[in-house]
Amino acid sequence: MAVEPDLQSYYCDLHVHIGQTSEGQAVKISGSRALTFAGIAKEAAERKGIGLVGIIDSHAPGVLRDIRSLLDSGEMAEAEGGGIAYGQTTILLGTEIEIREPGRKECHVLAFLPDLAAMTDFSGWMSRHMKNVNLSSQRLYVPAKELQSEICGRGGLLIPAHIFTPHKGLYGCAAERMAEIFDLDQIAAVELGLSADSEMAGYLSELDPYTFLTNSDAHSLGKLGREYNVLELAQPSFTELKLALARQEGRRVSANFGLNPRLGKYHRTYCSSCGSIIDEAFATSERCPYCGGVKLVKGVFDRVLDIADRERPQVPEHRPPYHYQVPLDFIPGLGPAKMRLLLEAFGTEMNILHEAGEAELSLVAGVELAAAIVLARSGQLDLTAGGGGTYGKVVRDPK
Repeated sequence: MAVEPDLQSYYCDLHVHIGQTSEGQAVKISGSRALTFAGIAKEAAERKGIGLVGIIDSHAPGVLRDIRSLLDSGEMAEAEGGGIAYGQTTILLGTEIEIREPGRKECHVLAFLPDLAAMTDFSGWMSRHMKNVNLSSQRLYVPAKELQSEICGRGGLLIPAHIFTPHKGLYGCAAERMAEIFDLDQIAAVELGLSADSEMAGYLSELDPYTFLTNSDAHSLGKLGREYNVLELAQPSFTELKLALARQEGRRVSANFGLNPRLGKYHRTYCSSCGSIIDEAFATSERCPYCGGVKLVKGVFDRVLDIADRERPQVPEHRPPYHYQVPLDFIPGLGPAKMRLLLEAFGTEMNILHEAGEAELSLVAGVELAAAIVLARSGQLDLTAGGGGTYGKVVRDPK
């Protein structure tokens, strides 16, 4: 009888952008120049404490050259089971793609390929259907189901990205049901995005079978791990991730850690005429209640209620707990100097958030900041709602 391998818990963030290549070529125009392939690996492994990180601009030819150079130098190696190994961290090779079906708005998807050879081949295919394969999140001029076939045919995973956001989210602007665009049997998981959580997604019965992911969509090194997952795996690798998303052989996502949706940039409807965030129980009017304007950007919460097929959210038994967590850089008073002291004392941000006790934190950062960090772990700090591209805020220090 086969013996199941011992499983360990790994922190995982599967949506991190490349700002530029080591040669200085821009990839994600809005991304930090410090977001190189090597820079992300170092940040994830040494500062954040993240064991599995998805770089979703790995398709770019300049990034592929960087990866080969890092492998040739011996600084990194191809990981057993797929991915690129750097110390105790594995980098998964992904890409973010924009699609647009006839008569619909654009939406983004993530695709992960098993290894460097598969990503190189997929990049070559994309270059024939994309205006500029060197850049991030570019439009692919093929039908959505053809894209699915190309990804799955190479052993890859397709994951709709930030599904509820009003800009480029599948439910946010492109469709009321995922089945209108994709073959549901070829969806590996879905990414909730910064303005939604498991309970909000529970208004849509179509999502019940899928594993949810909470990822950072980081455009700077500091935002890496802003949202993340805990995965139970035998080792950090593509093969193990695939098992976890399918909830097979004991592998699984055991926890989602994300912003309280109120902190997300698109949680509530926003009036672009007067700049107000409409943070009411329900944004039922087509006009702004403050100025009467009609230029409204519908927020995630309000969009979910519009397209819901349930009166109350339902959360399937297989769904792991969703933990509201305020990122460390949202905490008032926690500046670079205090952060440096905390990292010196506890090693990584994951250790600060999950391992260090309040008394230990107090010795390094003081009583007030230690209390704030403990409250941040469970999302208990008071918040204002975000909307219209502006993050919500922590409004007071804990008493």
